[in-house]
Amino acid sequence: MSNRLFQGVIHQMRDAMKRMVGVIDETGTVISCSELGRIGEVLSGLPEDLFTEQTAMQADGLTFRSFGSQAKAEYAVFVEGTDDMAVRFVDLCCVSLEAIKQLGDEKYDRGNFVKNVILDNILPGDIYLKARELRFNNEVSRAVLLIRLSDGSDVSVFDVMQNLFPDKSKDFVISINDTDIALVKEVRPNVETGDLEKLARSISDSLGSEFYSQPLVGIGTTVKDIKDLARSFKEAQVALEVGKVFDTEKVIVSYDNLGIARLIYQLPTTLCDMFLREVFKSNSIESLDQETLFTIQRFFENNLNVSETSRKLFVHRNTLVYRLEKIKKFTGLDLREFDDAIVFKVALMVKKYLDAKPVKF
Repeated sequence: MSNRLFQGVIHQMRDAMKRMVGVIDETGTVISCSELGRIGEVLSGLPEDLFTEQTAMQADGLTFRSFGSQAKAEYAVFVEGTDDMAVRFVDLCCVSLEAIKQLGDEKYDRGNFVKNVILDNILPGDIYLKARELRFNNEVSRAVLLIRLSDGSDVSVFDVMQNLFPDKSKDFVISINDTDIALVKEVRPNVETGDLEKLARSISDSLGSEFYSQPLVGIGTTVKDIKDLARSFKEAQVALEVGKVFDTEKVIVSYDNLGIARLIYQLPTTLCDMFLREVFKSNSIESLDQETLFTIQRFFENNLNVSETSRKLFVHRNTLVYRLEKIKKFTGLDLREFDDAIVFKVALMVKKYLDAKPVKF
């Protein structure tokens, strides 16, 4: 695609400069030229450091200068002549062609298109037009996984991710910021959350073994329409933030499995404060000691079963009953009653939410 873009500009430059001008790739092959007969010709005797040093160089009666967006330039422009004017011409051509290449990459790059979609940087009405222009398959299911490294990611992390998912026509690895990398993964229809969690686990383990830092992975819901990728991406972000508040030990967090935590996360903090004051009218939840909170947590984990909880805590059943009676006297809630237990469980989660001061999206 770059060849066609370059050719249109090259013809205009020839008319302005009255000299032969063209572009070669890294192999020295002429891919665009004002003299059409030279396209496909391989130039010999090029300077060895032409594609590593972006300065004007001369060889065989031509003045060259490389350009490109990577550390090693991908192309070089050449102008007929070795005089000072040729150097000026090649510098101007280099600036123009580099800008043309950048615009062309943005226009025809599917990865950039997907990035704009998930970040809401493209109008909804333009999404389908652009997808059709890029021949982007809109009839498959996709899910967004957001990988977050606590100590920041570098280029090598991005490269590892691309090696894990090399099929760039189906899967898109997108750098979001210093810590986050998004994977837009094509999946089979009706894929289960458990399968996506297995995939996330393999990604986390691969990056963890490579960089000695266990990344977190948030999983958005599977969507069938390209415009819904932005929603799946936001869900993956929310999954990471909610997991950071309520499931601090988990490294894989799925939006589908957030449960009531997702609801609490969306509540205004003023409403949460009001709820806690209403539940604990006479005493504050902060007044509960760590042993009591630990007992409550184990009681919930064992489905309000007194016998099973006492066995897990290595205490006599009567001791546990005494502790529960103490909690009832303190809070007015009997945790052996399902309705009271639900209220207390939600209250503990609301307290966690307020203490965490989470970032909203």
